[in-house]
Amino acid sequence: MNITEYQQIATVQYCFPDNNSSCKKEVRTGTGNIFLFTLLSFISVCTVFLNLLVIISISHFKQLHTPTNLFILSLAVADLLVGLIVMPVNIMQLIDSCWYLGTMACIVIPLINVVSTSASLCSLTFIAVDRYIAVNDPLLYSTKITVCKTSVTIISGWSLCLFYAITVFYFNDHLLQSQISMSCYGECFTVIKYSWVIFDVVISFLFPCSIILILYAIIFFVARHQAKAVRAMSIGRSQIHAAKISNSSQTKAAKTLGIVVCFYIGCWIPYFLSSLSAESLSSVSLLWTVFGWLAYINSSINPLIYAIFYPWFRASAKCIVTCRIFDSSSSGFNLFPEHF
Repeated sequence: MNITEYQQIATVQYCFPDNNSSCKKEVRTGTGNIFLFTLLSFISVCTVFLNLLVIISISHFKQLHTPTNLFILSLAVADLLVGLIVMPVNIMQLIDSCWYLGTMACIVIPLINVVSTSASLCSLTFIAVDRYIAVNDPLLYSTKITVCKTSVTIISGWSLCLFYAITVFYFNDHLLQSQISMSCYGECFTVIKYSWVIFDVVISFLFPCSIILILYAIIFFVARHQAKAVRAMSIGRSQIHAAKISNSSQTKAAKTLGIVVCFYIGCWIPYFLSSLSAESLSSVSLLWTVFGWLAYINSSINPLIYAIFYPWFRASAKCIVTCRIFDSSSSGFNLFPEHF
């Protein structure tokens, strides 16, 4: 053995040096990698912070306890899971090729990933239905959509997402510990069969997105028709003004949530298109890593959209950041600017 070969053997590092079947360790260093890891960590922290603001705002302030906001709360919880669990684990895998969290975490974390991303789209679908009823049948909206019914719907949606995730992983043998494919100790990756990839694209993306887009098309058509009808009504000036305000409010809410949907579809299309480009896909592939992070960043965008378009979110966030939320009467604060 010459000196060069000896040096190569000596510099090889293993994930678990005391285990004979340990995987080789690959640590990614360098200025470019450090910058990338710092940027992704910043995105993860911002995702957690911003979605926590949404969750605390809607949970704490009584004025925000509406059916629509409960669906937004559900969406924020799903986005929080992405920023709190999915993003940090992916950053850890980018920095170090080894998996240190054990077999159980290798099963649970991909499950959380699928549940949280599925729950995001499920919440967006519920929001679209909610806005459709609010615009199409505003007089009966308060009786059809109540806080209690909304809560039951959200719980049912999350349960369905959990069942779907377990089904997908079970039929891909990922939930069976004895059948998890690991060539060495310290490795964790998910391989999805191509038949299930197609099924997943149809069920968890194309079908709900089609429903959402159809509903929003109807919403904007109805809103435009109602606006024309209000202008043509021969009623008192005050009644016309009130009708215009109501119609404008519903349309603005629909537009804001429509923007959220557009960003969601834009962030996830590359991921799903890439998933159809190969016969077998692994969670450790470079393409999935890049498009996966583009999809994860969507969880950071949603609360930013609320901050831009929702005055109540800016007002509630200001109360939280300035610690006014700790006042005994803070839950009853008026968050709508027209009353300030």
